[in-house]
Amino acid sequence: MVNNSTTRFSNRVEDYVKYRPDYPTEIVKFLHDTYNLTQDKLIADIGAGTGISTALFLNKGYRVIAVEPNYEMRAKSEELLGTFHGFMAHNGTAENTGLTDASIDAIIAGQAFHWFDAVLTRAEFKRILKPGGIVALIWNERKTSSVFEQEYDELIVKHARDYVKVDHRNIDTERIAAFFNPSPMHLEIFENKQIFDFEGLKGRLMSSSYMPTKDDEGFDDMIADLQVLFDKFQQGGVITINYDTKVYSGKL
Repeated sequence: MVNNSTTRFSNRVEDYVKYRPDYPTEIVKFLHDTYNLTQDKLIADIGAGTGISTALFLNKGYRVIAVEPNYEMRAKSEELLGTFHGFMAHNGTAENTGLTDASIDAIIAGQAFHWFDAVLTRAEFKRILKPGGIVALIWNERKTSSVFEQEYDELIVKHARDYVKVDHRNIDTERIAAFFNPSPMHLEIFENKQIFDFEGLKGRLMSSSYMPTKDDEGFDDMIADLQVLFDKFQQGGVITINYDTKVYSGKL
C-alpha cells in the first residue's frame, strides 16, 4: 500500500468533485434485489472521499456513514451532503474505522479498495458488520477498447508518476475473491460513461492522484499532449470516456 494514500488527494478535491464519474443507480437496485439491502439498513462507505459513492445511496433514501481519513475530502463530503438526514461523516481508515462492533449492515467502497491493506481490512470489516452483513467493492474501470481510449491510457502511462503501482487494475478478480474467501464473490458489471469538452477532459486527467499538478515539472507537456489527443478524436467538440462499473459483492 502506498504510504501517502490518505493524503495524496488533498490538492485535487475540486477536480475530483467536478470530473470523477458517478456510479450507475442500477447498483442500488442490484444490491437491494440480491441481498435485500432495504432502506432501513445502515451502510458504511469506507474510503468515501468526497462522497460520490455515498451520494448514490443517500439519494435513494439510505443512511450512510462516510468513513474517510483525508480531512479535505471529508470536509467536502460534509459540504456537499450535509443536508441529507441519513448522512454522517466519520474520520477513520479501512483498517481502523472506529465504528462500533456489529453495527453495520452493508459496507461499500467506491474506487478505494486498492488503497487498503486487505488482511487488516478484512478483520476490521468482519468486526463492524452485523451477522449476514454484506460488502460491495465498486470500481469505475476505464475501457481501452477504442483507439482514443488506448491512446489516452498511453498518455497517462507516459506522464504519470506511479500509475502502474497504484492503478486499480492491480487489484484483479482473483485477489478480490481471496478477500471474500471462503464465501463466494459475485461480480456484476454495469455500463457507464462521461462526455467531456477539453476542459472537462483536462479536469478528469488532473483528478487522478498519479498525474502531475500545475506546480509539477512536466505538467505543460502533459496538457499539450492532451490537447493534441483531444483535437484528433473529438466529435462536435466533445469526447466520450466509457467505463465498466464493476461491483464485487458478497459476505465475509
